[in-house]
Amino acid sequence: MKIVFAGTPATAVPTLEALIASRHEVVAVITRPDARVGRGRTLQPSPVAVAAESHGITVLKPGSTSDPQFLQTLADTGARLGVIVAFGAILRRDVLDALEFGWINLHYSVLPAWRGAAPVQRSIMAGDEITGATVFSLVEALDAGPVLGTITERIKDEDTAGVLLDRLSDQGAVLVADVVDHIEDGDIGAITQSEDAVSYAEKLTVEDGRIDWSRPAFAIDRQIRGCTPAPGAWTQLGDLRLKVSPVRVTDESTLTPGAVAIAQREVRVGTGTTDVVLGQVQPPAKKLMDAADWGRGLGGKTEVVFA
Repeated sequence: MKIVFAGTPATAVPTLEALIASRHEVVAVITRPDARVGRGRTLQPSPVAVAAESHGITVLKPGSTSDPQFLQTLADTGARLGVIVAFGAILRRDVLDALEFGWINLHYSVLPAWRGAAPVQRSIMAGDEITGATVFSLVEALDAGPVLGTITERIKDEDTAGVLLDRLSDQGAVLVADVVDHIEDGDIGAITQSEDAVSYAEKLTVEDGRIDWSRPAFAIDRQIRGCTPAPGAWTQLGDLRLKVSPVRVTDESTLTPGAVAIAQREVRVGTGTTDVVLGQVQPPAKKLMDAADWGRGLGGKTEVVFA
Protein backbone atom coordinates (compact mmCIF):
# COMPACT_ATOMS: atom_id res chain seq x y z
CA MET A 1 0.00 0.00 0.00
CA LYS A 2 1.22 3.49 -0.83
CA ILE A 3 1.70 5.67 2.25
CA VAL A 4 2.55 9.29 2.90
CA PHE A 5 4.34 9.96 6.18
CA ALA A 6 4.23 13.21 8.16
CA GLY A 7 6.68 13.87 10.99
CA THR A 8 9.45 16.20 12.08
CA PRO A 9 11.64 15.38 15.14
CA ALA A 10 14.01 12.49 15.79
CA THR A 11 11.32 10.61 17.72
CA ALA A 12 9.38 10.21 14.47
CA VAL A 13 12.28 8.61 12.58
CA PRO A 14 11.87 5.04 13.98
CA THR A 15 8.33 4.87 12.61
CA LEU A 16 9.43 6.17 9.22
CA GLU A 17 12.21 3.58 9.10
CA ALA A 18 9.80 0.80 10.13
CA LEU A 19 7.40 1.72 7.33
CA ILE A 20 10.22 1.89 4.78
CA ALA A 21 11.28 -1.61 5.86
CA SER A 22 7.70 -2.94 5.70
CA ARG A 23 5.78 -4.38 2.77
CA HIS A 24 4.34 -0.92 2.09
CA GLU A 25 5.70 1.94 -0.03
CA VAL A 26 6.37 5.36 1.47
CA VAL A 27 5.81 7.56 -1.58
CA ALA A 28 6.36 10.93 0.09
CA VAL A 29 7.31 12.47 3.42
CA ILE A 30 5.84 15.69 4.78
CA THR A 31 7.81 17.62 7.37
CA ARG A 32 8.12 21.11 8.78
CA PRO A 33 10.22 23.68 6.89
CA ASP A 34 13.92 23.93 7.71
CA ALA A 35 14.51 25.67 11.03
CA ARG A 36 17.35 27.74 12.46
CA VAL A 37 19.19 25.86 15.20
CA GLY A 38 22.31 26.20 17.32
CA ARG A 39 24.32 29.25 18.21
CA GLY A 40 24.99 29.99 14.57
CA ARG A 41 21.26 29.96 13.82
CA THR A 42 21.89 28.09 10.57
CA LEU A 43 18.99 26.56 8.66
CA GLN A 44 18.81 22.82 9.21
CA PRO A 45 16.40 20.21 7.80
CA SER A 46 14.37 18.19 10.28
CA PRO A 47 15.61 14.72 11.34
CA VAL A 48 12.71 13.21 9.40
CA ALA A 49 13.72 15.10 6.25
CA VAL A 50 17.30 13.86 6.59
CA ALA A 51 16.14 10.26 7.02
CA ALA A 52 13.74 10.43 4.07
CA GLU A 53 16.32 11.96 1.75
CA SER A 54 18.81 9.23 2.67
CA HIS A 55 16.31 6.75 1.21
CA GLY A 56 15.62 8.84 -1.87
CA ILE A 57 12.04 9.61 -0.84
CA THR A 58 10.37 12.83 -1.97
CA VAL A 59 10.23 15.35 0.88
CA LEU A 60 7.52 18.02 1.06
CA LYS A 61 7.95 21.04 3.34
CA PRO A 62 4.73 23.05 2.99
CA GLY A 63 4.51 26.40 4.70
CA SER A 64 0.81 25.63 5.17
CA THR A 65 -1.01 22.32 4.75
CA SER A 66 -4.12 24.28 3.70
CA ASP A 67 -2.39 25.51 0.52
CA PRO A 68 -4.33 24.22 -2.53
CA GLN A 69 -1.05 23.36 -4.24
CA PHE A 70 -0.12 21.12 -1.33
CA LEU A 71 -3.46 19.32 -1.58
CA GLN A 72 -2.87 18.69 -5.27
CA THR A 73 0.64 17.43 -4.61
CA LEU A 74 -0.73 15.10 -1.93
CA ALA A 75 -3.29 13.72 -4.36
CA ASP A 76 -0.63 13.23 -7.02
CA THR A 77 1.37 10.91 -4.74
CA GLY A 78 -1.26 8.20 -5.12
CA ALA A 79 -1.07 7.46 -1.40
CA ARG A 80 -4.03 5.65 0.14
CA LEU A 81 -3.10 6.24 3.81
CA GLY A 82 -1.35 8.95 5.79
CA VAL A 83 0.71 8.25 8.92
CA ILE A 84 1.57 11.04 11.37
CA VAL A 85 4.11 11.06 14.18
CA ALA A 86 4.89 14.40 15.85
CA PHE A 87 4.42 16.43 12.69
CA GLY A 88 3.96 19.72 14.53
CA ALA A 89 1.03 21.21 12.61
CA ILE A 90 -2.73 20.69 12.56
CA LEU A 91 -4.28 19.07 9.48
CA ARG A 92 -7.55 20.58 8.29
CA ARG A 93 -10.60 18.61 7.25
CA ASP A 94 -9.82 18.78 3.51
CA VAL A 95 -6.42 17.21 4.15
CA LEU A 96 -7.89 14.54 6.43
CA ASP A 97 -10.37 13.61 3.70
CA ALA A 98 -7.82 13.62 0.87
CA LEU A 99 -6.73 9.98 1.24
CA GLU A 100 -8.78 6.80 0.82
CA PHE A 101 -8.05 5.42 4.31
CA GLY A 102 -7.55 8.79 5.95
CA TRP A 103 -4.75 9.39 8.44
CA ILE A 104 -3.54 7.54 11.51
CA ASN A 105 -1.49 9.04 14.32
CA LEU A 106 0.97 7.62 16.85
CA HIS A 107 0.49 9.24 20.26
CA TYR A 108 2.69 8.55 23.26
CA SER A 109 0.11 7.69 25.90
CA VAL A 110 -2.66 5.18 26.45
CA LEU A 111 -5.55 7.24 25.16
CA PRO A 112 -7.81 8.80 26.30
CA ALA A 113 -5.28 9.63 29.02
CA TRP A 114 -2.95 12.55 28.34
CA ARG A 115 -4.27 13.95 25.09
CA GLY A 116 -2.14 16.85 23.92
CA ALA A 117 1.41 18.00 23.34
CA ALA A 118 3.37 16.59 26.31
CA PRO A 119 1.98 13.18 27.31
CA VAL A 120 5.29 11.59 28.29
CA GLN A 121 6.40 14.54 30.39
CA ARG A 122 3.05 14.90 32.14
CA SER A 123 2.76 11.18 32.90
CA ILE A 124 6.13 11.19 34.67
CA MET A 125 5.33 14.38 36.56
CA ALA A 126 1.98 12.93 37.68
CA GLY A 127 3.66 9.82 39.05
CA ASP A 128 2.00 7.36 36.65
CA GLU A 129 3.36 3.82 36.89
CA ILE A 130 2.21 2.77 33.41
CA THR A 131 2.14 4.65 30.12
CA GLY A 132 2.26 3.49 26.50
CA ALA A 133 1.51 4.45 22.94
CA THR A 134 -1.67 4.53 20.90
CA VAL A 135 -2.37 4.48 17.18
CA PHE A 136 -5.69 6.11 16.33
CA SER A 137 -7.60 7.47 13.36
CA LEU A 138 -7.10 11.19 13.06
CA VAL A 139 -10.15 13.43 13.47
CA GLU A 140 -10.43 17.18 13.88
CA ALA A 141 -10.84 16.97 17.68
CA LEU A 142 -7.57 16.74 19.63
CA ASP A 143 -6.33 13.13 19.87
CA ALA A 144 -9.93 11.93 20.01
CA GLY A 145 -10.24 9.48 17.12
CA PRO A 146 -11.04 5.75 17.31
CA VAL A 147 -8.20 3.63 18.72
CA LEU A 148 -6.64 1.11 16.33
CA GLY A 149 -3.86 -0.27 18.52
CA THR A 150 -2.21 0.21 21.92
CA ILE A 151 0.90 -0.88 23.77
CA THR A 152 1.77 -0.32 27.43
CA GLU A 153 5.10 0.37 29.08
CA ARG A 154 6.15 0.62 32.74
CA ILE A 155 7.67 3.93 33.80
CA LYS A 156 10.93 3.19 35.58
CA ASP A 157 11.95 5.09 38.70
CA GLU A 158 14.93 6.61 36.87
CA ASP A 159 13.17 7.43 33.58
CA THR A 160 13.47 10.95 32.25
CA ALA A 161 11.05 12.17 29.60
CA GLY A 162 13.79 11.84 26.99
CA VAL A 163 14.69 8.26 27.88
CA LEU A 164 11.06 7.13 28.08
CA LEU A 165 10.15 8.87 24.82
CA ASP A 166 13.01 7.12 23.01
CA ARG A 167 11.75 3.77 24.28
CA LEU A 168 8.17 4.48 23.27
CA SER A 169 9.31 5.72 19.85
CA ASP A 170 10.94 2.38 19.10
CA GLN A 171 8.03 0.32 20.39
CA GLY A 172 5.46 2.58 18.75
CA ALA A 173 7.14 2.15 15.38
CA VAL A 174 6.47 -1.59 15.50
CA LEU A 175 2.87 -0.92 16.50
CA VAL A 176 2.29 1.48 13.59
CA ALA A 177 3.67 -0.97 11.03
CA ASP A 178 1.38 -3.70 12.41
CA VAL A 179 -1.68 -1.42 12.30
CA VAL A 180 -0.94 -0.45 8.70
CA ASP A 181 -0.74 -4.14 7.75
CA HIS A 182 -4.19 -4.75 9.24
CA ILE A 183 -5.64 -1.68 7.53
CA GLU A 184 -4.54 -2.99 4.16
CA ASP A 185 -5.78 -6.51 5.00
CA GLY A 186 -9.18 -5.10 5.96
CA ASP A 187 -9.28 -6.72 9.40
CA ILE A 188 -8.53 -3.72 11.64
CA GLY A 189 -10.81 -3.03 14.59
CA ALA A 190 -11.56 0.45 15.94
CA ILE A 191 -12.53 1.29 19.52
CA THR A 192 -14.23 4.57 20.40
CA GLN A 193 -12.45 6.47 23.17
CA SER A 194 -14.28 6.94 26.46
CA GLU A 195 -14.76 10.62 27.20
CA ASP A 196 -15.06 9.80 30.92
CA ALA A 197 -11.35 9.03 31.25
CA VAL A 198 -9.90 11.97 29.31
CA SER A 199 -6.96 13.95 30.67
CA TYR A 200 -4.88 16.58 28.92
CA ALA A 201 -1.13 17.09 28.64
CA GLU A 202 -0.47 20.75 27.98
CA LYS A 203 2.85 21.74 26.45
CA LEU A 204 5.48 22.45 29.09
CA THR A 205 6.71 25.99 29.55
CA VAL A 206 9.97 27.23 31.06
CA GLU A 207 8.04 28.04 34.24
CA ASP A 208 6.97 24.39 34.54
CA GLY A 209 10.63 23.61 35.10
CA ARG A 210 11.11 25.94 38.07
CA ILE A 211 11.64 23.92 41.24
CA ASP A 212 9.72 24.79 44.39
CA TRP A 213 11.86 23.25 47.10
CA SER A 214 9.00 23.35 49.62
CA ARG A 215 7.29 20.53 47.72
CA PRO A 216 7.84 16.89 48.74
CA ALA A 217 11.05 15.26 47.51
CA PHE A 218 9.18 12.68 45.43
CA ALA A 219 7.28 15.42 43.58
CA ILE A 220 10.50 17.35 42.87
CA ASP A 221 12.12 14.17 41.57
CA ARG A 222 9.19 13.59 39.18
CA GLN A 223 9.18 17.21 38.06
CA ILE A 224 12.89 17.20 37.22
CA ARG A 225 12.68 13.90 35.33
CA GLY A 226 9.58 15.04 33.45
CA CYS A 227 11.32 18.26 32.39
CA THR A 228 14.49 16.50 31.23
CA PRO A 229 15.79 17.21 28.66
CA ALA A 230 13.27 19.94 27.77
CA PRO A 231 12.35 22.52 28.87
CA GLY A 232 14.79 21.68 31.67
CA ALA A 233 14.34 21.91 35.44
CA TRP A 234 15.94 24.90 37.13
CA THR A 235 16.35 26.83 40.33
CA GLN A 236 17.50 30.29 41.33
CA LEU A 237 20.74 31.02 43.17
CA GLY A 238 20.85 34.73 43.76
CA ASP A 239 20.51 36.33 40.34
CA LEU A 240 21.65 33.18 38.52
CA ARG A 241 19.48 30.45 37.03
CA LEU A 242 20.91 26.99 37.57
CA LYS A 243 19.68 24.03 35.53
CA VAL A 244 19.21 20.86 37.54
CA SER A 245 19.42 17.27 36.28
CA PRO A 246 17.71 14.30 38.00
CA VAL A 247 18.32 13.93 41.73
CA ARG A 248 18.55 11.08 44.23
CA VAL A 249 15.92 11.11 46.95
CA THR A 250 17.23 10.24 50.43
CA ASP A 251 15.39 9.11 53.54
CA GLU A 252 17.01 11.79 55.69
CA SER A 253 15.70 15.25 56.53
CA THR A 254 18.59 17.47 57.65
CA LEU A 255 17.92 20.70 55.74
CA THR A 256 15.15 23.25 55.40
CA PRO A 257 13.52 23.64 51.95
CA GLY A 258 16.00 25.17 49.49
CA ALA A 259 18.98 25.04 51.86
CA VAL A 260 22.04 23.58 50.13
CA ALA A 261 24.78 21.67 51.96
CA ILE A 262 28.01 21.37 49.95
CA ALA A 263 30.29 18.50 50.92
CA GLN A 264 33.41 17.13 49.26
CA ARG A 265 31.59 14.40 47.33
CA GLU A 266 27.96 15.50 47.19
CA VAL A 267 25.58 18.43 47.24
CA ARG A 268 22.34 18.09 49.18
CA VAL A 269 19.23 20.24 49.04
CA GLY A 270 16.40 20.36 51.53
CA THR A 271 12.80 19.88 50.39
CA GLY A 272 9.40 19.83 52.04
CA THR A 273 10.12 16.27 53.16
CA THR A 274 13.52 14.58 52.85
CA ASP A 275 16.80 15.79 51.37
CA VAL A 276 17.77 15.18 47.75
CA VAL A 277 21.28 14.75 46.35
CA LEU A 278 22.00 16.67 43.17
CA GLY A 279 23.38 14.73 40.22
CA GLN A 280 24.47 17.31 37.65
CA VAL A 281 23.88 21.04 37.29
CA GLN A 282 24.44 23.58 34.54
CA PRO A 283 25.35 27.16 35.45
CA PRO A 284 24.61 29.92 32.92
CA ALA A 285 26.79 29.80 29.78
CA LYS A 286 28.55 26.64 30.99
CA LYS A 287 28.33 22.93 30.23
CA LEU A 288 26.58 20.37 32.39
CA MET A 289 28.82 19.30 35.27
CA ASP A 290 28.77 17.08 38.33
CA ALA A 291 27.15 18.90 41.23
CA ALA A 292 30.12 18.13 43.50
CA ASP A 293 32.49 19.81 41.02
CA TRP A 294 30.17 22.82 40.87
CA GLY A 295 30.07 22.99 44.66
CA ARG A 296 33.85 22.93 44.93
CA GLY A 297 33.98 25.87 42.56
CA LEU A 298 32.03 28.14 44.90
CA GLY A 299 35.10 29.41 46.69
CA GLY A 300 34.91 27.24 49.78
CA LYS A 301 31.24 27.84 50.56
CA THR A 302 29.57 24.96 52.38
CA GLU A 303 26.06 26.39 52.49
CA VAL A 304 23.94 28.37 50.02
CA VAL A 305 20.19 28.71 49.51
CA PHE A 306 18.14 28.07 46.38
CA ALA A 307 15.13 30.28 45.81
